[in-house]
Amino acid sequence: MLPCTPVLLIVDYNLSRIGDVSHMRNYARKQWGAQTWLVRANPQGHDTEISDRVIDADPLDPGFINHVLSQLGKDGTRITAGIVFSDNAVVSGSMLLERLGLSVDDATLALGAFDKLAYRITEERIRPQLNLMGIISPDFVRINCLSDLRNFAAHQKKGFVIKPACEGNNRGVVMVEPGGDCEQAFLQVTPYLEKGVLAETFITFTREYSYDGLGCLWFITEKVSAKGRYPVEVAQILPARLCEEELLALRVAGEQVNQLVGQRLGPFHNEIKLSDSGYRTAVVEPNRRPGGMKIWTLAHAVYGVDLYAAWIDSAFEGGVRAVLAPAACSAATVMLGVPCDMTVDVTELGDPHVMAHDALLLAAQALVLNMADVEIMECAWVTGESRLVHAVPQDNNDFLAYACVMLRCATADIRHLVEVLRREWLEVVSQTLASAHKFEALS
Repeated sequence: MLPCTPVLLIVDYNLSRIGDVSHMRNYARKQWGAQTWLVRANPQGHDTEISDRVIDADPLDPGFINHVLSQLGKDGTRITAGIVFSDNAVVSGSMLLERLGLSVDDATLALGAFDKLAYRITEERIRPQLNLMGIISPDFVRINCLSDLRNFAAHQKKGFVIKPACEGNNRGVVMVEPGGDCEQAFLQVTPYLEKGVLAETFITFTREYSYDGLGCLWFITEKVSAKGRYPVEVAQILPARLCEEELLALRVAGEQVNQLVGQRLGPFHNEIKLSDSGYRTAVVEPNRRPGGMKIWTLAHAVYGVDLYAAWIDSAFEGGVRAVLAPAACSAATVMLGVPCDMTVDVTELGDPHVMAHDALLLAAQALVLNMADVEIMECAWVTGESRLVHAVPQDNNDFLAYACVMLRCATADIRHLVEVLRREWLEVVSQTLASAHKFEALS
């Protein structure tokens, strides 16, 4: 590599983002003539395939920054731009980029975007100010033992949530109804006690959204969650159908969150609940990264902007130049499950895109939609391994597949399409499994 060749440094990523990292590497090479170097703990073959150089370092290791700098040596001066692409690296990764003299969001406030307990503590300090803005802060407490949980539960008349402080994908999140079994709930979060567990008053607002964006660009995504003990996300929808007052309330909350966690330049995904009336809000959690469940893929379809490309541009240029156009369609990422608890080997089922298309055809017929107005943009199995999948998902990975769906009909509500598509998918899975077992019996 020539000394003048630009270098983009990507600090860590979740494995589900491998396609996004590959896309950013290709874009950085095409647009900026840059190589992409990746910081990743215990790198594997796929890491070398999607980057030009890999630095082996764990962002949660106390010696992370010095370890990376020692591996880079004099090559550190070649790094032109950098981004932090995982929750685990939001603190140490930001500090690393600051040490390298690169533009990055505030490292001193970054902990609030990683540790849910740290965020609640920060929020508590300005509770009166937030209340004046219509932002409600739930009561909370750190849980160290079962008696902590029981004491908190005794004062919660509307139930509460117990969850790990530093864990994603809704893993370990448990809803406890008034008078619910505290011992069972505590057992479910016991594996997370070392890194922190908190209980907080259940936010009774029934509608949930995310304030998403990059730098000064923002949009609001509607979240659809399962009811009951495990509030798992089953769909994300763009654009959210909201009136101007609701949009304003969510934006005020979202921007306040960004200030609290030090976001100014990079991506954000702040999860916020909205009251059914009165335009009050309550923050579920902040994130200084792109939203999961392919939210930026949906945004590309709806607004015509490749936010991953815009992120790379902003890292090199120091600002976001992209502009979001009015929504051209609606789109949703839909999580697809199983009709009953079962151990499934997806190799027996074949191509998920074909199955999703069959389910979409049935859904379009049920809703009297023209198939020319609906499209499966992307579909894949959640995992390729044979594993148990629950009919009632317990976390965001407890699904069989996902699909990104586009709807071009302005008069149709994509929320109805999401509901019917998930139902018809279960029929397609049942029929596919029945056919596979019938074929095995004939063999």
